[in-house]
Amino acid sequence: MTDQPNAVVWTEIPVASLDAACAFYGKVLEKELTVQQMGPDKTAVFPYAEGAGVSGHLYQGTPSGDGRGNTVHLAAPGKLEATMDRVRAAGGAVVSDAIAIPAGRFFYATDPDGNSVGFFEA
Repeated sequence: MTDQPNAVVWTEIPVASLDAACAFYGKVLEKELTVQQMGPDKTAVFPYAEGAGVSGHLYQGTPSGDGRGNTVHLAAPGKLEATMDRVRAAGGAVVSDAIAIPAGRFFYATDPDGNSVGFFEA
């Protein structure tokens, strides 16, 4: 890993229920997560292109619960406003307006466990 081009290698989001979290993220991202055993933990891996960047997974753990933990940013399909609607419909909360930066547009949300998540317009 000494030639790793990215400082971030992998992300993990702790969730109270892996099944419920898979349903939330699957609906928001419009993609199914891959459930697999990873070491001692059963995890749900976010979709990613092999060898093309960074990804992460959900695992059964103790979420921060109040939106003050680390924030993981995920690419979501379609217009940002449609993603906001999917977050709300899936039981999460949109906690900011759309924010434009040089890399694109995103907003902050919390998942049903209270984890802080940013969703980028893909």
